[in-house]
Amino acid sequence: MGLGWRPALLALLLGLGGGPRAQEQLPQESHNLNWHKFSGFWYVLAVASDAQGMLPHRGQRKLGASVVQVQEVGQLKVVLALNRSQGCQTHSLILRRDRKKPVFRNTLRGVEGFRVMVPDYSASVVYLRLGRAGRTTRTLLLFSRQPTCSFLSMKKFINACEALGLASRVAVLPKDGEVWAALPRGHPEPLGSRPCAGRRDRGR
Repeated sequence: MGLGWRPALLALLLGLGGGPRAQEQLPQESHNLNWHKFSGFWYVLAVASDAQGMLPHRGQRKLGASVVQVQEVGQLKVVLALNRSQGCQTHSLILRRDRKKPVFRNTLRGVEGFRVMVPDYSASVVYLRLGRAGRTTRTLLLFSRQPTCSFLSMKKFINACEALGLASRVAVLPKDGEVWAALPRGHPEPLGSRPCAGRRDRGR
């Protein structure tokens, strides 16, 4: 059953996080993820980040969107559209799998790691590490196939936020907000979505 997340309920989830135990509950990246099954369109329902400007202001929060595509063995194309504090921004990146770890990178574009921490094909927690000039930032994204998610899925996201020390840097995006999406050509847009009007970055 989908839930519309309100501040009081989010505060309750944060209170249930378990404090000192949260580090033990940090989910590990999945070695057995079926990337073809994971591919496709995702709504972004929540964001937690220590990156400056990543979180939108309260009056500007809209559902984010992402499309994940398997380009070839060991290579992903990820399009991510979020309404950040500077407005709507869309990034398109080609990521390559690490030879030893279940993580995808593009160090030339500053992506140190893109990994799925909760391997659920209906709602997943994605961990994104960005790094440039010796500075690394951490971002958690709650992906969902639907514009809402279950209490359990949100709880897993909050647990991961607490484990990474990001619980005070969480923005839950409203289910009734517009969807900002910039999708690869030929991929159907979900009902009610709009193209992102912001700047588009293309990566290789």
